[in-house]
Amino acid sequence: MSRRITQLIVLILQSIACMSLQNDTLSAGVMIRHPQTIASQKQIYKLGFFTPPNTTNRYLGIFFAFSQETVVWVANRDTPLKDSSGAVTLSRDGNLIVLDGTNQTIWSTNVTTTSPINPVVQILDTGNLVLREEASGDTLWESFSHPTDILMQGMTLSQNVKTGKQSLLTSWKNATDPGIGSFTGGLDVTSGIPQLVIWNEGRLHWRSGAGNFIYSTPQNNGLVTLTLNSSGCAIRKAWNGAEKRWDVVAEYPENECDGYGKCGPFGNCNALGSPICTCFRGFEPTNEDEWGRGNWTNGCRRRNQLQCGDDGFERLRRLKVPDFAKPSPSRVQDECRTRCLGNCSCIAYAYDNNIGCMFWSDTLIDTREFDSVGVDLYVRLSASEFDSHTERKLYIIIGVTVGFVCISVMMFIAWWLIVKRKGNRAQDSSIMEAGQMFMTDSTAIVLKNESKEVNIGDLTKFTFEMLANATNQFHVDNLLGRGGFGPVYKGVLANKKEIAVKRLSAESGQGMQEFMNEVIVISKLQHRNLVKLLGGCVEKEEKILIYEYMPNKSLDACLFGSTNPTKKLLDWNMRSSIIEGIGRGILYLHRDSRLRIIHRDLKPSNVLLDQGWNPKISDFGMARIFGGNEDHVSTARVVGTYGYMAPEYGMEGRFSEKSDVYSFGVLILEIIKGKKNTRYFNDELSLSLIGCAWKMWSEGDGLSFVEESIASRETEEEMVRCIQIGLLCVQESPNNRPAIQTVLSMLSGEIVELPVPKQPVFAENGSTLGPNGSTQQNVYSNNELTLSVLDGR
Repeated sequence: MSRRITQLIVLILQSIACMSLQNDTLSAGVMIRHPQTIASQKQIYKLGFFTPPNTTNRYLGIFFAFSQETVVWVANRDTPLKDSSGAVTLSRDGNLIVLDGTNQTIWSTNVTTTSPINPVVQILDTGNLVLREEASGDTLWESFSHPTDILMQGMTLSQNVKTGKQSLLTSWKNATDPGIGSFTGGLDVTSGIPQLVIWNEGRLHWRSGAGNFIYSTPQNNGLVTLTLNSSGCAIRKAWNGAEKRWDVVAEYPENECDGYGKCGPFGNCNALGSPICTCFRGFEPTNEDEWGRGNWTNGCRRRNQLQCGDDGFERLRRLKVPDFAKPSPSRVQDECRTRCLGNCSCIAYAYDNNIGCMFWSDTLIDTREFDSVGVDLYVRLSASEFDSHTERKLYIIIGVTVGFVCISVMMFIAWWLIVKRKGNRAQDSSIMEAGQMFMTDSTAIVLKNESKEVNIGDLTKFTFEMLANATNQFHVDNLLGRGGFGPVYKGVLANKKEIAVKRLSAESGQGMQEFMNEVIVISKLQHRNLVKLLGGCVEKEEKILIYEYMPNKSLDACLFGSTNPTKKLLDWNMRSSIIEGIGRGILYLHRDSRLRIIHRDLKPSNVLLDQGWNPKISDFGMARIFGGNEDHVSTARVVGTYGYMAPEYGMEGRFSEKSDVYSFGVLILEIIKGKKNTRYFNDELSLSLIGCAWKMWSEGDGLSFVEESIASRETEEEMVRCIQIGLLCVQESPNNRPAIQTVLSMLSGEIVELPVPKQPVFAENGSTLGPNGSTQQNVYSNNELTLSVLDGR
């Protein structure tokens, strides 16, 4: 009887102990022993001890409360507890430690501090375990900075080129042993351009390739992880709440062609080919016997040596570009060709909207073909390689011409018969069915493969000849810039009116959908802070939009670059006015226009400046019209620009008014700092632009963040307030971000007391990654880059 009473007392005491740990913190003097845990506030994650299958070893880890077999972080991964004893607690020096049965420390956070602290450990709803000083709230250590094998939403992988310090995923040894395995994965920038890489004991195993990052949005908007398993595979999983299981969304490497350097130097891999490896045009196998046996390690060699001045380029479409690219930011693709041709050591070049020009001077290795994504690679060949194909090309041209003439005659006969039978009405119908493109009148455009007429109101119809004359035949001297849509030229009409001519490029990542979207959206809008659409031109294969000309070009052209002469004109008063003007334009889009519009691609290059330096938002090719009852929309096609995308949009495809607010927040901080978010990195603090703004503002030193040329004690309060507003806009949760009308009230001073912003999710890195075959623009930071729930191809 007494034994039962004792057992009952023990059970009661254990229950009381467990109840005392049902919060999300661990304070000094408290110990956690198996099976006790602490759980995050929303009961998403738990911290406690676990035992992998087929073993008795125990480890301290973080796991999902609803899927406890899914361990996302391990503390003592190489020093397991061998029995049921052991505990986790806070040591006297303020560190989180794991003790074995003899009270010996087998793992510690190893934080050194010179002053007495009152430490507390908290597990957050993000899965991050944070050791902080309770009084000041300063973070001393966090598990997100020490990942194991899983990348979670909000976690970052980074590399500092200057110090070589990296934050990496490391695989388990096997399914039952969480010790450090053979594979590591993370961000690599040493080859010139940031890319995801997996190493096998230091040797390259797989890389994503530059410009080939894509998002793959799960069907739900829930939890997503990226796991590096013990076989060297990166597996993307999404939680299926309905079925209570993890669904595999993607897995890399996914086929033979994903193995690093599968086809050797100057060899190209196609997973659907037989054999999968081929040499580039102008190259032949280095070892014919090995190549024939399916051993492609030695790759290919050039048939004819380059002659420098007389060389040409062969275009290879939709590739994972070779390793070891040398980037050079440029907004004009033709510049890449000119620079490569003028450098005898340049053997290939490519252009990507994210990066600009990429050049290669040594070897081309680890390329593969894609069906739809990828970058076009231009390989330098001797002029003799092109001459040998002249006769064959002539035969092809003759054959195609004869075939085209025959088909045209047959179509004409068919059309004439239809006209004869059905009259003029049927004639018009047959022309549309044949997929022709024509203008019906000055107020409607009917486009190839489009069944609808799009009313563009009273906009003027321009002819192609008129625009060619206005731009001097689209001469390069009149080129204002180049976006995802295509090049933009300055033009002067016969009446001396200056215009901006936006011409859809045949190689544009955008196309008819974006062209029509811009016509539909902007033709219905009119505001002093939106660029004005004057007209359009659709003739044959040409699709052109005509805008009012902005003499001071775009905000990024004026704001970035220390040697830019126009930058000196942008004092604080002018920058403050530009910020407010952009905000008024966004307010009009969100609230005041007859349509409710989310822009989805707000960035400095899409803000133009008129003669009076008034900002005007442009480029509505990605804009989305919202219905009256919609507060957010989910999409599987994530479009926009790396560095300006809200986390929920980039990772889950959810966009709303608050997505534009996030982009506006990034713009505010860029305007204050005079630096581009995607190109800025503070070597001393190892922080991105957003992270630097947060750190300096939160430490009461906001003026240090302001660009030196405009920083002044007289306007310090106004500048620091503006930084705080920017930080409020870039908070991780959309619910925490203010609406645009509230932001304007803050900027104008109508709202005096500002809320305290939460720390941005990307405060310690370069930014997020860009999307797939959708628009991807801007360059990566040269030092650090955030990876947040992405797939690399």
